[in-house]
Amino acid sequence: MIERPLSGRVPLIRLPKGAVDTQMHMYLPGFAAQAGGPPLPGGALPDAGQYRRLMSWLGIDRVIITQGNAHQRDNSNLVACLAEMGPIARGVAAIAGEEPDSALDALAEAGVVGARIMDLPGGAVGLEALEAVDARASTRGWMVAVQFDGGNILEHEARLKKLKSRWVLDHHGKFFAGITPDSPEVAAVRRLIDGGNCWFKFAGVYESSRSGGPDYADVAAVARAIAAHAPERVVWGTNWPHNLAKTTEDYPDDAALTDTVLGWLPDDGGRRLALVDNPERLFGLQPFATGSD
Repeated sequence: MIERPLSGRVPLIRLPKGAVDTQMHMYLPGFAAQAGGPPLPGGALPDAGQYRRLMSWLGIDRVIITQGNAHQRDNSNLVACLAEMGPIARGVAAIAGEEPDSALDALAEAGVVGARIMDLPGGAVGLEALEAVDARASTRGWMVAVQFDGGNILEHEARLKKLKSRWVLDHHGKFFAGITPDSPEVAAVRRLIDGGNCWFKFAGVYESSRSGGPDYADVAAVARAIAAHAPERVVWGTNWPHNLAKTTEDYPDDAALTDTVLGWLPDDGGRRLALVDNPERLFGLQPFATGSD
């Protein structure tokens, strides 16, 4: 049984008002795991009530709920979560690009503003559907979240350059084989960012770091380089409920992890960009001051 702490010492880095958590998953009762994906998370179901406590603890005001792999292409749980969280939440769904317009209309009405490509084991929609998903997303003004083994980014760069939608390279690029700021893969990330519609997400650092915590020095070096190159293209997410952690002992300290990752941004101005302004642009959110998100 895993226990997920939802309180503790607050982060030393204060999140700006309007802060958006752009990467997390939420699960409500009554939605079974689907074939092809991982099981539902262990322990108490990471639901809306738990996540609201995390928001209060860390200082998060808005959230992007990403479709979890457990539910594959069945977005019913995501839609229910968006209804439960209300106007502070938007969603990223799993679509294959073959759905009727009526199905996408319903997702948009529920608060979906993006689609997910997850080309790793357990992912619901892989890179084979990239162009089809992009075509449907771009006509609706949705963004696309793209995740794959970043060691293959040079192979995929030409396709990624052609995306019409706003899109984000997920989870620090997931360079499993290890890279440095001088690696050709990082140069590819810079080129894609410079193309005008690519963002880079700080989330789930522990999933690809080879040096490990608490400082994750290898990913930190690349993250700092990306932030220095294009501070206007970095977004941040908690990656709650940290589904790779299977025991309480392995579960990260969310406050400490927040301080570590946000510490890779140069200053308060950079953090406001990553937590407020940049996600508003990427996900098409209304400015926080209007009160509509």
